[in-house]
Amino acid sequence: MSFNLKQWSWVLGSFAMLALFSLSRDDHGSVRTPPVRRELRSVSRRDNTYNQMLSKTDNQVVLNNGLVQLTFSYPGGDVIGIKYKGIDNLLDIKNQPSNRGYWDLVWNKRGEKGGVDKLQGTRFKVVRTTSDQIEISFTKTYSHSLGNASVPLNVDKRYIMQRGRSGFYAYAIFERLKGMPEVDMDQIRIVYKLQQDKFRYMAISDDRKRVMPTADDRANGLPLAYPEAVLLTNPSNPDFRGEVDDKYQYSSEDKDNKVHGWICKDPAVGFWIITPSDEFRTAGPFKQDLTSHVGPTALSMFVSTHYAGKEVGMTFRDGEAWKKVFGPVFIHLNSAPSSNEYLTLWENAKEQLVEEMQRWPYNFTQSKDFLSSDQRGSVAGQLLVRDRYRNKRLIWASSAYVGLAAPGNAGSWQKESKGYQFWTQANKQGYFLIKDVRPGNYSLYATVPGFIGDYKYEANIIIQPGKEINLADLTYEPPRNGPTLWEIGIPDRSAAEFNVPDPSPTLMNQLYTNHTDKFRQYGLWERYSDLYPNHDLIYTVGTDNYPDDWFFAHVTRNTGNQTYEPTTWQIRFQLNKGANPGNYTLQLALASATNAEVQVRVNDWSANPPHFTTGLIGKDNAIARHGIHGLYWLFSVGLRNDRLQEGNNTIYLTQSRHKTTFDGIMYDYLRLEGPPQE
Repeated sequence: MSFNLKQWSWVLGSFAMLALFSLSRDDHGSVRTPPVRRELRSVSRRDNTYNQMLSKTDNQVVLNNGLVQLTFSYPGGDVIGIKYKGIDNLLDIKNQPSNRGYWDLVWNKRGEKGGVDKLQGTRFKVVRTTSDQIEISFTKTYSHSLGNASVPLNVDKRYIMQRGRSGFYAYAIFERLKGMPEVDMDQIRIVYKLQQDKFRYMAISDDRKRVMPTADDRANGLPLAYPEAVLLTNPSNPDFRGEVDDKYQYSSEDKDNKVHGWICKDPAVGFWIITPSDEFRTAGPFKQDLTSHVGPTALSMFVSTHYAGKEVGMTFRDGEAWKKVFGPVFIHLNSAPSSNEYLTLWENAKEQLVEEMQRWPYNFTQSKDFLSSDQRGSVAGQLLVRDRYRNKRLIWASSAYVGLAAPGNAGSWQKESKGYQFWTQANKQGYFLIKDVRPGNYSLYATVPGFIGDYKYEANIIIQPGKEINLADLTYEPPRNGPTLWEIGIPDRSAAEFNVPDPSPTLMNQLYTNHTDKFRQYGLWERYSDLYPNHDLIYTVGTDNYPDDWFFAHVTRNTGNQTYEPTTWQIRFQLNKGANPGNYTLQLALASATNAEVQVRVNDWSANPPHFTTGLIGKDNAIARHGIHGLYWLFSVGLRNDRLQEGNNTIYLTQSRHKTTFDGIMYDYLRLEGPPQE
């Protein structure tokens, strides 16, 4: 079956209707009226237009479109003031100006201690002005004379303000020229720190929004197993007493991290970070990262090693050249007529997200490195699955995630960080359309819910401007050696379906009580010893069920005095071997690994060496950071026929590394396959 891009018109049309609803509305849903124009001293004439949005002093640059006033440090380019709806500054005026709204980058040279570069500009310019828009630039240029005082990188931070829009756009072009010193870069982000006495209500999603404790509440609390987690012992709001606050409790997968922010109730004002595309983020759609957290702090994360480890940081060697555009993201400000209507600000922020997604890729940026839609291409097709032990016919790859990323091996996208990635979710029949892709050379990847492993198309995909690529039917054959004898879990790259216990009553976050994201509670790893005080987990196939009887994380056992011991889980099962003399396969899919080693033994718990070992794997730290998954691992473990016996059998799974309480794994899915059948 071939697939024509025109078949997708109905999909695009539905999004367009949603966008039209908000295009002509103001912050409260009313029809927009032209804003009041404020006179400001102009310092530039571009396109023969006298721009009234810009003024400048010796140490500040001010943009004002009549709705929002932004103040930047000069020439550094930090956002030091945001004036909106009668609030002189939404940002925390108790902080130093350089610690309010800024870009920063965590970096190190190989073998040396890392540092943070706040990417202070040394040169300012007006890129372009029209009667409706202004774009400004703060640049930082690397010089070898700076040595270790500065990351070897050129940075162009840009801001765009438009008339009639309640907010501003931020993006940056990062560039390494050939010959620049080697460097590792592990985090790139924008940070906004808001006024603590005003912004108390945080919203990340429809089911994750609440009044939050304050930074002072955290400072007066009791630090727990790591600095980010604090038990609130004497909060300003007594309702928070006895709760745990931890910024990692509010992380999200990049595919879901589109809009988040804060609300001030009096006056009713919202501050939102809207990310209309994931193309400039790293490591694929399931990469998790921080959003908003106590401060009040709002983050736009572009690169980080969170939930993955240093493997997803950027490493540049031998004078490697590189360039990438991060953003634009839209900082959206909105307001409501009264404090009683403050929750409408979240609904409006979601509407604004729809509008920004419809406008992507933006056509108003002035950098030649950010490409508009007509400079991009697209690819479409249908993905099917062939699994003859499940169905003799081809199966639709329903809801598969299909993406373009740098050429590599199957699954390599989850560790790729230097290039752009473009992902979409296929429909029920496996049809997909990846549009607005930057020109370049890519591999086409996919992961299909319900099937293990990763798909990769055999040929590279070359995207050209304005070109539509229509692929023939694609077929994924997931790893499979024989029929399923038993299985534990759901192959979805997550441990969420397993037994996530209730937290200790003294270590709860009330937001996640009776919540689907129960795994975000603090300290759940410690519950293993509570539930299995005398022996490790034993799972009997046919009697036990994985939602209740398979603990979500295979962790160490705490023996006191900060010492830990390995744990060994058992899977007991009956086997009718029959007359087939072939070998068996244990498909072992892991959702997370941190300083872990899984050893597999069959019917002999003391076998040395074990019948299989993963070796030391993982640095994602997802157990400690309430992530329910980190990087995905798949091991197809061959089991000789003579290792299994007629009747009762036991597979022993030992997590042998035990330096800390966080050394461990989370299983995604386990399956025992019988010998191949003709």
